[in-house]
Amino acid sequence: MIYFSPAKINLGLQILERRADGFHNLRSVMYPTALCDIIEINQLPEEDIPIRFSQSGIRFEAHMEKNLCIKAWKLLASERALPNVAIHLHKQIPVGAGLGGGSSNATTILRGLNLLASSPAPPERVAELAGQLGSDCPFFLHNVPMMMEGRGELLSQVNVSLDKFYLVLLFPEIHISTAEAYGALSPAIPDLHLRQLIEAPVNQWKNLVINDFEESTFQKHHLLKELKRSLYSAGAKFASMSGSGSSLYGIFETLPELPEDIQRYVIWKGPA
Repeated sequence: MIYFSPAKINLGLQILERRADGFHNLRSVMYPTALCDIIEINQLPEEDIPIRFSQSGIRFEAHMEKNLCIKAWKLLASERALPNVAIHLHKQIPVGAGLGGGSSNATTILRGLNLLASSPAPPERVAELAGQLGSDCPFFLHNVPMMMEGRGELLSQVNVSLDKFYLVLLFPEIHISTAEAYGALSPAIPDLHLRQLIEAPVNQWKNLVINDFEESTFQKHHLLKELKRSLYSAGAKFASMSGSGSSLYGIFETLPELPEDIQRYVIWKGPA
């Protein structure tokens, strides 16, 4: 079977407070995009090994014990009878870009393998297993925008649509440590809940819908601040960094003609 494993962007990202367990409470609207990795899962003969994993496209180095795709298989195989499988990942979402590619891959594989299980796990158990793989993994069980709260495990529907807009994704290949990004933050509870802000028209989001990682990240990586400014200069109705970076996106009313200083960093553009 062939599966498409989507990237996400964050529409706003409010870091509220540090939790006793070391995680942070946050709010963000996760929005699926048309940029996808491609995953193929095929059943192998009984006499073959339990799992074969291969990859193509954008290369990434991950030891088998740290590979989220393998972790997804191990997690489900620990409680469900699975056939021997071959998994191939064709990677198009940049690694470490704040676009959720690894989480999306793991969740897509978890869902695909569950369909092959002799006794498939019910949806609520699949969601629990996804949460064990990573805080934002449960989002990728849905193909609609979701408000994410808590440490990422609390999901609810949100009234936002970019169907009439175009999206431009940039990745300047600056790799930002998530731990470093959180370490530079000063968490605070804002006056307005993100839901109130995000349900306003897109052309009202600028300076209101904020990614809290931007301030400290832009101070260290001036190129990111310049690219965001360039997206607005090119006509974006809204522009932001996604996650902890370093990808940025611009939301446009029409597909833009981009200047060279932006064009060289484009990894995807098209209908949102």
